[in-house]
Amino acid sequence: MPDDAADAAGTPDPTGTSATATATTTAAASAVGAGRTDVVGVAAAFAPQAARFLQTCADVASGAVPEAAIPLLLLATSDVLGAGARLGAMVDVVPSSRTEPDDGEETDIDPLRIGLALVLDGIDEYTEVVDPVLSDATGDAALSADLATVAAALGQGLQHYEAGHVVEALWWWQFSYLTSWGDRGASAVRGLVLILGHLRTDVADDPAADAERDALEG
Repeated sequence: MPDDAADAAGTPDPTGTSATATATTTAAASAVGAGRTDVVGVAAAFAPQAARFLQTCADVASGAVPEAAIPLLLLATSDVLGAGARLGAMVDVVPSSRTEPDDGEETDIDPLRIGLALVLDGIDEYTEVVDPVLSDATGDAALSADLATVAAALGQGLQHYEAGHVVEALWWWQFSYLTSWGDRGASAVRGLVLILGHLRTDVADDPAADAERDALEG
């Protein structure tokens, strides 16, 4: 297991990794054999990155760091997307069972989404091209919803990982990256970069920049 995964495994909730996860990852590596060892290693490396994203979103949504909300969200989302890109580039992870394990109730993500929406009030909503590969149709979107979608997918994978279903966790992270959180995370990063760019580079007397700055600083 990589050092950073081992370090994160000893931290308390809500980081999402624990000493139990360290033991189950080691056991899983032995159980699945040499052909799966790399898969287990990738899961062990990704778990603490997912946990850090969730923690950052929770910190921002709590309103504890309003002056740093945009930079923190940009860093956290970019980091986890970089890790997710590796999952997308891998061959498909195929768990031994066709049934996803029941590792507890899904976490209610609405409080996180609402908290983020409050922090991002005034700069949360935006318009995007829904699927530029297929058409130029546009639709409404929101950074808070994008980030909540990423958090929900990562959190569900962490539930599997904590329960010792390491291969299933990696399968879920990979599948949901390709079908939901990769796209929503990429849209969020673009929006966050644009907001940060306006805040840093727009001229001081630009009304739009002043409105964005006032909304961000509350």
